[in-house]
Amino acid sequence: MPKIWLTLAVFLLAAPLLSGLPPARAEETAVAPTEQDHVLGKPDAPVTIIEYASLTCPHCAEFDKVTLPEIKKNWIDTGKAKLVFRVFPLNSLDLRAAMLASCVPEDKYFAFVDQLYQYQGNWMGARDPERALAGIGRLSGVSEDKVKTCMTDKAIEDAVVGTAYTGQTAGVQSTPTFFINGVKPPAAKNGAQPYAVFDELLTAALPKG
Repeated sequence: MPKIWLTLAVFLLAAPLLSGLPPARAEETAVAPTEQDHVLGKPDAPVTIIEYASLTCPHCAEFDKVTLPEIKKNWIDTGKAKLVFRVFPLNSLDLRAAMLASCVPEDKYFAFVDQLYQYQGNWMGARDPERALAGIGRLSGVSEDKVKTCMTDKAIEDAVVGTAYTGQTAGVQSTPTFFINGVKPPAAKNGAQPYAVFDELLTAALPKG
């Protein structure tokens, strides 16, 4: 079994075992900022949105293309909220894409993610999806040699799986899953919801007074 498949298999096989453990507090897992986080918006914004997303997930692509632009315009660009984006790979191609994304220059990271979602059907449906991914990476400023390294490096793979593990321990079971100021909204208001749902949740999370 290739190493990349083995890593994912271990993670996925561990999920049922982890689900039997006492639930971890979100404050101890999903909402603890790290230096590795990719953040869109002002660091001191009063509302923090953490998104766990899969790069091959169509619902995540829908959120990125339809709902996020409205959140960005009304909440992120105005300094009221910031978005922390964390990958939660669901398959080996997903893991490769997340590994490549981690090597994109930070100032181009979110643009790269947008490209992956915008053309998700193209690269996922390509005869050679990893080669298609590599092409998008090169257009985003990653050299050909670095593309190869990023998609095979064990340390990068471990970091991506580690991020996914924080989501697993915080109760992430599907993508996208959101936490707002440390609180995971109920299932009926989580996931790729319309903008109006997010506007309601974010308004409620604003500091009072």
